[in-house]
Amino acid sequence: MNTTRSGRPALTRPDGTPLRVLVVDDDPDLAEVLTGALRYEGWEVRAAADGTAALAAARELRPDAVVLDVMLPDMDGLAVLRGLHESQPDVCVLFLTARDAVEDRIAGLTAGGDDYVTKPFSLEEVVARLRGLLRRAGMARRPEEEAGLVVGDLVMDEDAREVTRSGELIELSPTEFELLRFLMRNPRRVLSKAQILDRVWSYDFGGRAHVVELYISYLRKKIDAGRAPMIHTVRGAGYVIKPVAG
Repeated sequence: MNTTRSGRPALTRPDGTPLRVLVVDDDPDLAEVLTGALRYEGWEVRAAADGTAALAAARELRPDAVVLDVMLPDMDGLAVLRGLHESQPDVCVLFLTARDAVEDRIAGLTAGGDDYVTKPFSLEEVVARLRGLLRRAGMARRPEEEAGLVVGDLVMDEDAREVTRSGELIELSPTEFELLRFLMRNPRRVLSKAQILDRVWSYDFGGRAHVVELYISYLRKKIDAGRAPMIHTVRGAGYVIKPVAG
């Protein structure tokens, strides 16, 4: 079975070959971060810095999904989307933009985009959105082993975005969910604040480690309140989640 470098089952095309993703953004640093995160999933990834290059790359790559910035130097993302759909009407498109007004989101989705993520963003969220889009579109094969994350009596259904402990549903905010997902993907492994910031928050978050402490406290109140604790602090090193002993 193919796995990602994180050790979880890799999401592939129905024929077992790597998924193909095109990243379109004129910020070279952001494009590099995104392509690295998607290659980490075991996918074939290519980047383009403008609309013209994106359409040319799409004709060659035939991507399964496109991460598309709305603001590009030569044309807007909606024009690129129309060009993509002329040759690949079923390609999944995840818009990526600094625009967060409701009307901008509606315009992108009405034009045929499949989902919308605003900057600053979590890399985990972008990957999760893409995985969900590709599975729902029938373009990706989901390994049976990927049904959910389980650590002790804590269970996370990534598709339904539901978390239970001992069968009891736990309501989490989107950020709390992404933080818990990262912990649960690395059970018994001590994760530093820097690692958590890099994977859960924006690529340019600024290293403000106090936000990690804050959200860990939020999670503890929901996950561990009234129960034997699963989330532990390793002084001077970071945090770890592990099943309750016995």
